[in-house]
Amino acid sequence: MSAPERASKTNVRDQVSPEEWQARVDLAAAYRLVADYGWDDLVFTHISARVPGPEHHFLINPYGMMFEEITASSLVKVDLDGNIVMDSDYSINPAGFTIHSAVHAAREDALCVMHLHTNEGIAVSAQEEGLLPISQQALFVLASVGYHDYEGLALNDDEKPRLVADLGNKTFLILRNHGLLTVGKTVSDAFLSMFLLQRACKIQILAQAGGNKLIPISKEILAQIPAQEAVVTQGGRGKLAWPALLRRLDRMGANYQD
Repeated sequence: MSAPERASKTNVRDQVSPEEWQARVDLAAAYRLVADYGWDDLVFTHISARVPGPEHHFLINPYGMMFEEITASSLVKVDLDGNIVMDSDYSINPAGFTIHSAVHAAREDALCVMHLHTNEGIAVSAQEEGLLPISQQALFVLASVGYHDYEGLALNDDEKPRLVADLGNKTFLILRNHGLLTVGKTVSDAFLSMFLLQRACKIQILAQAGGNKLIPISKEILAQIPAQEAVVTQGGRGKLAWPALLRRLDRMGANYQD
Protein backbone atom coordinates (compact mmCIF):
# COMPACT_ATOMS: atom_id res chain seq x y z
CA MET A 1 0.00 0.00 0.00
CA SER A 2 1.41 3.39 -1.04
CA ALA A 3 1.79 6.39 1.26
CA PRO A 4 -1.27 8.18 -0.26
CA GLU A 5 -3.36 5.03 0.18
CA ARG A 6 -2.28 4.74 3.82
CA ALA A 7 -3.11 8.38 4.42
CA SER A 8 -6.52 7.99 2.76
CA LYS A 9 -7.32 4.96 4.91
CA THR A 10 -6.31 6.79 8.09
CA ASN A 11 -8.25 9.91 7.17
CA VAL A 12 -11.48 8.06 6.43
CA ARG A 13 -11.34 5.85 9.49
CA ASP A 14 -10.62 8.85 11.71
CA GLN A 15 -13.62 10.72 10.29
CA VAL A 16 -16.29 8.08 10.81
CA SER A 17 -17.80 6.22 13.74
CA PRO A 18 -16.70 2.68 14.59
CA GLU A 19 -20.13 1.51 13.42
CA GLU A 20 -19.71 3.15 10.03
CA TRP A 21 -16.21 1.75 9.65
CA GLN A 22 -17.55 -1.75 10.31
CA ALA A 23 -20.26 -1.19 7.70
CA ARG A 24 -17.55 -0.09 5.26
CA VAL A 25 -15.47 -3.21 5.94
CA ASP A 26 -18.47 -5.52 5.47
CA LEU A 27 -19.57 -3.80 2.27
CA ALA A 28 -16.05 -3.83 0.82
CA ALA A 29 -15.88 -7.54 1.64
CA ALA A 30 -19.12 -8.12 -0.25
CA TYR A 31 -17.69 -6.40 -3.33
CA ARG A 32 -14.58 -8.58 -3.15
CA LEU A 33 -16.65 -11.73 -2.75
CA VAL A 34 -18.82 -10.84 -5.75
CA ALA A 35 -15.64 -10.43 -7.80
CA ASP A 36 -14.20 -13.69 -6.48
CA TYR A 37 -17.34 -15.61 -7.46
CA GLY A 38 -17.25 -14.05 -10.92
CA TRP A 39 -20.54 -12.20 -10.57
CA ASP A 40 -19.21 -8.71 -11.33
CA ASP A 41 -19.76 -6.78 -14.57
CA LEU A 42 -16.61 -4.70 -15.00
CA VAL A 43 -17.30 -1.44 -13.10
CA PHE A 44 -21.08 -1.67 -13.43
CA THR A 45 -23.79 -2.77 -10.96
CA HIS A 46 -23.72 -1.81 -7.32
CA ILE A 47 -24.04 -2.93 -3.73
CA SER A 48 -25.15 -0.27 -1.27
CA ALA A 49 -25.41 -0.23 2.51
CA ARG A 50 -26.99 2.25 4.88
CA VAL A 51 -24.64 4.01 7.28
CA PRO A 52 -25.64 3.33 10.91
CA GLY A 53 -27.20 6.39 12.52
CA PRO A 54 -30.17 8.74 12.10
CA GLU A 55 -29.06 10.19 8.77
CA HIS A 56 -30.23 8.54 5.58
CA HIS A 57 -26.70 8.16 4.27
CA PHE A 58 -25.42 5.25 2.25
CA LEU A 59 -22.17 3.71 1.05
CA ILE A 60 -21.64 2.75 -2.57
CA ASN A 61 -18.78 1.87 -4.88
CA PRO A 62 -16.62 4.55 -6.49
CA TYR A 63 -17.45 4.73 -10.19
CA GLY A 64 -14.80 3.25 -12.44
CA MET A 65 -13.26 0.95 -9.83
CA MET A 66 -13.36 -2.82 -10.30
CA PHE A 67 -15.05 -4.76 -7.51
CA GLU A 68 -11.76 -6.52 -6.78
CA GLU A 69 -10.16 -3.13 -6.02
CA ILE A 70 -12.72 -1.75 -3.58
CA THR A 71 -11.69 -1.08 0.01
CA ALA A 72 -13.45 0.22 3.10
CA SER A 73 -11.84 3.64 2.62
CA SER A 74 -12.67 3.99 -1.06
CA LEU A 75 -16.44 3.56 -0.60
CA VAL A 76 -18.32 6.81 -1.19
CA LYS A 77 -20.94 8.17 1.22
CA VAL A 78 -24.06 9.64 -0.37
CA ASP A 79 -27.55 10.80 0.57
CA LEU A 80 -30.82 9.44 -0.85
CA ASP A 81 -30.45 11.67 -3.91
CA GLY A 82 -26.98 10.34 -4.66
CA ASN A 83 -25.22 13.50 -3.53
CA ILE A 84 -21.76 12.89 -2.03
CA VAL A 85 -21.88 13.98 1.63
CA MET A 86 -18.29 13.29 2.68
CA ASP A 87 -15.11 14.41 0.98
CA SER A 88 -13.84 11.69 -1.29
CA ASP A 89 -11.23 11.25 -3.98
CA TYR A 90 -13.86 9.37 -5.99
CA SER A 91 -17.16 10.00 -7.74
CA ILE A 92 -20.19 7.75 -8.19
CA ASN A 93 -22.51 6.90 -11.04
CA PRO A 94 -25.72 8.78 -10.05
CA ALA A 95 -27.78 6.65 -12.42
CA GLY A 96 -26.47 3.54 -10.71
CA PHE A 97 -27.98 4.68 -7.43
CA THR A 98 -31.51 5.09 -8.87
CA ILE A 99 -32.61 1.54 -8.08
CA HIS A 100 -30.85 1.50 -4.73
CA SER A 101 -32.24 4.82 -3.53
CA ALA A 102 -35.77 3.71 -4.39
CA VAL A 103 -35.45 0.54 -2.33
CA HIS A 104 -33.66 2.18 0.60
CA ALA A 105 -36.27 4.95 0.78
CA ALA A 106 -39.19 2.51 0.76
CA ARG A 107 -37.79 -0.24 2.98
CA GLU A 108 -36.34 0.66 6.37
CA ASP A 109 -35.31 -2.98 6.75
CA ALA A 110 -33.34 -2.92 3.47
CA LEU A 111 -30.06 -1.82 5.00
CA CYS A 112 -28.17 -3.49 2.17
CA VAL A 113 -29.24 -3.68 -1.49
CA MET A 114 -27.31 -5.86 -3.93
CA HIS A 115 -27.88 -5.61 -7.68
CA LEU A 116 -25.97 -7.77 -10.16
CA HIS A 117 -25.90 -8.61 -13.89
CA THR A 118 -24.85 -12.25 -13.85
CA ASN A 119 -25.11 -14.29 -17.05
CA GLU A 120 -27.43 -16.88 -15.54
CA GLY A 121 -29.50 -14.26 -13.73
CA ILE A 122 -30.15 -12.30 -16.92
CA ALA A 123 -30.88 -15.53 -18.80
CA VAL A 124 -33.56 -16.54 -16.30
CA SER A 125 -34.94 -13.00 -16.14
CA ALA A 126 -35.58 -13.21 -19.89
CA GLN A 127 -37.64 -16.40 -19.57
CA GLU A 128 -41.40 -15.97 -19.51
CA GLU A 129 -41.91 -18.31 -16.55
CA GLY A 130 -38.99 -16.85 -14.63
CA LEU A 131 -37.41 -18.96 -11.91
CA LEU A 132 -38.71 -22.52 -11.88
CA PRO A 133 -39.23 -24.70 -8.76
CA ILE A 134 -36.72 -27.32 -9.86
CA SER A 135 -34.05 -27.09 -7.15
CA GLN A 136 -33.77 -26.70 -3.40
CA GLN A 137 -31.99 -23.38 -3.94
CA ALA A 138 -34.89 -22.10 -6.03
CA LEU A 139 -37.36 -22.87 -3.26
CA PHE A 140 -35.64 -20.45 -0.87
CA VAL A 141 -36.04 -17.75 -3.51
CA LEU A 142 -39.58 -18.61 -4.58
CA ALA A 143 -40.76 -18.17 -1.00
CA SER A 144 -40.10 -14.42 -1.32
CA VAL A 145 -39.56 -13.24 -4.92
CA GLY A 146 -41.01 -10.52 -7.12
CA TYR A 147 -40.56 -9.54 -10.77
CA HIS A 148 -40.09 -6.10 -12.32
CA ASP A 149 -40.58 -5.51 -16.04
CA TYR A 150 -37.80 -3.89 -18.03
CA GLU A 151 -38.23 -0.15 -18.66
CA GLY A 152 -34.86 0.67 -20.17
CA LEU A 153 -31.75 1.88 -18.35
CA ALA A 154 -32.52 2.80 -14.74
CA LEU A 155 -32.34 6.57 -15.26
CA ASN A 156 -35.96 7.60 -14.76
CA ASP A 157 -37.24 8.46 -11.29
CA ASP A 158 -40.77 7.71 -12.54
CA GLU A 159 -39.85 4.01 -12.51
CA LYS A 160 -39.14 3.98 -8.78
CA PRO A 161 -42.75 3.51 -7.52
CA ARG A 162 -43.29 0.57 -9.85
CA LEU A 163 -40.03 -1.07 -8.85
CA VAL A 164 -40.84 -0.61 -5.15
CA ALA A 165 -44.34 -2.02 -5.64
CA ASP A 166 -42.98 -5.08 -7.44
CA LEU A 167 -40.48 -5.71 -4.64
CA GLY A 168 -43.05 -5.16 -1.89
CA ASN A 169 -41.84 -6.77 1.33
CA LYS A 170 -39.94 -9.50 -0.48
CA THR A 171 -36.24 -10.39 -0.26
CA PHE A 172 -35.60 -11.17 -3.94
CA LEU A 173 -36.42 -9.25 -7.11
CA ILE A 174 -35.80 -10.49 -10.64
CA LEU A 175 -35.45 -7.54 -13.00
CA ARG A 176 -36.78 -8.72 -16.37
CA ASN A 177 -34.14 -8.71 -19.15
CA HIS A 178 -31.77 -7.01 -16.72
CA GLY A 179 -30.54 -8.91 -13.67
CA LEU A 180 -31.00 -9.75 -10.03
CA LEU A 181 -31.58 -7.84 -6.80
CA THR A 182 -31.62 -8.84 -3.15
CA VAL A 183 -32.13 -6.90 0.07
CA GLY A 184 -31.10 -7.64 3.63
CA LYS A 185 -30.99 -6.24 7.14
CA THR A 186 -27.24 -6.82 6.93
CA VAL A 187 -24.64 -7.10 4.19
CA SER A 188 -24.27 -10.78 5.04
CA ASP A 189 -28.02 -11.38 4.63
CA ALA A 190 -28.11 -9.69 1.22
CA PHE A 191 -25.05 -11.68 0.13
CA LEU A 192 -26.48 -15.04 1.20
CA SER A 193 -29.73 -14.25 -0.59
CA MET A 194 -27.83 -13.38 -3.76
CA PHE A 195 -25.79 -16.57 -3.46
CA LEU A 196 -29.02 -18.59 -3.37
CA LEU A 197 -30.66 -16.62 -6.19
CA GLN A 198 -27.65 -16.75 -8.49
CA ARG A 199 -27.10 -20.44 -7.84
CA ALA A 200 -30.78 -21.22 -8.47
CA CYS A 201 -30.54 -19.40 -11.81
CA LYS A 202 -27.35 -21.23 -12.76
CA ILE A 203 -28.87 -24.61 -11.90
CA GLN A 204 -31.93 -23.81 -14.00
CA ILE A 205 -29.88 -22.88 -17.07
CA LEU A 206 -27.77 -26.05 -16.69
CA ALA A 207 -30.87 -28.22 -16.24
CA GLN A 208 -32.54 -26.72 -19.30
CA ALA A 209 -29.40 -27.27 -21.35
CA GLY A 210 -29.67 -30.99 -20.64
CA GLY A 211 -32.72 -31.15 -22.89
CA ASN A 212 -34.79 -33.52 -20.75
CA LYS A 213 -38.16 -32.79 -19.15
CA LEU A 214 -37.72 -31.03 -15.81
CA ILE A 215 -39.30 -32.25 -12.58
CA PRO A 216 -40.98 -29.45 -10.59
CA ILE A 217 -41.12 -29.46 -6.80
CA SER A 218 -44.62 -29.33 -5.33
CA LYS A 219 -46.24 -26.23 -3.82
CA GLU A 220 -46.76 -28.20 -0.61
CA ILE A 221 -43.02 -28.55 -0.13
CA LEU A 222 -42.46 -24.90 -1.09
CA ALA A 223 -44.80 -23.81 1.72
CA GLN A 224 -42.51 -25.47 4.28
CA ILE A 225 -39.35 -23.66 3.18
CA PRO A 226 -39.44 -20.46 5.33
CA ALA A 227 -39.63 -22.44 8.57
CA GLN A 228 -37.02 -24.92 7.39
CA GLU A 229 -34.64 -22.14 6.35
CA ALA A 230 -34.68 -20.72 9.87
CA VAL A 231 -33.63 -24.13 11.19
CA VAL A 232 -30.84 -24.59 8.63
CA THR A 233 -29.33 -21.16 9.27
CA GLN A 234 -29.91 -21.40 13.03
CA GLY A 235 -32.01 -18.24 12.77
CA GLY A 236 -28.95 -16.29 11.73
CA ARG A 237 -29.51 -15.97 7.96
CA GLY A 238 -26.26 -14.77 6.40
CA LYS A 239 -24.56 -14.30 9.75
CA LEU A 240 -23.79 -18.02 9.98
CA ALA A 241 -21.63 -18.17 6.83
CA TRP A 242 -20.23 -14.62 6.89
CA PRO A 243 -17.19 -15.23 9.15
CA ALA A 244 -16.12 -18.13 6.93
CA LEU A 245 -16.47 -15.95 3.85
CA LEU A 246 -14.27 -13.30 5.45
CA ARG A 247 -11.68 -15.96 6.24
CA ARG A 248 -11.81 -16.90 2.55
CA LEU A 249 -10.89 -13.33 1.65
CA ASP A 250 -8.15 -13.25 4.28
CA ARG A 251 -6.60 -16.40 2.84
CA MET A 252 -6.57 -14.70 -0.56
CA GLY A 253 -4.69 -11.74 0.92
CA ALA A 254 -7.49 -9.32 -0.03
CA ASN A 255 -6.97 -5.80 1.34
CA TYR A 256 -10.67 -4.95 1.60
CA GLN A 257 -10.19 -3.64 5.17
CA ASP A 258 -7.85 -0.85 4.03
